[in-house]
Amino acid sequence: MKSIFIYYSNTGNGDAVAEYLKERSTELRAVKPKKELPKPFFFKMLTGGFRAGIGAKDELVNFDANVKEYDSVMIGSPIWNGRLSTPINTVLSEVPLNGKKVVFVLYSASGEAKNAVELLSDNYPDAKIIIVKEPKKYAEELKKLDVVL
Repeated sequence: MKSIFIYYSNTGNGDAVAEYLKERSTELRAVKPKKELPKPFFFKMLTGGFRAGIGAKDELVNFDANVKEYDSVMIGSPIWNGRLSTPINTVLSEVPLNGKKVVFVLYSASGEAKNAVELLSDNYPDAKIIIVKEPKKYAEELKKLDVVL
């Protein structure tokens, strides 16, 4: 089965997940927004959290939404204000997931993502959702991904 991990990483947690999946033969496609968040941590969290809370989408740089050749599509997002990141909101609006095995990997500082899980469960009832708490800091959290590999 051919798998791809489409992800956004702002603090390196998504990159930690990507590296783990790459070592297990999953192809990677990083997402880059055209406009980055502000550099200062406080403003980054304020801006990202607010925009995620209203369901905003970001324009992406050179994003390829084609997933025809993949059987499994894994989508990785940090949790901002309890919701998916704005770059991943764009991915979900552009990537055709019908007929694919879909797995969401959510990386969260708290290890929880109630609002995001509810949203994803409502819109993608057959998808698997895995929450990993700061995988860059807690590498053992990555073992949660083994259930889908």
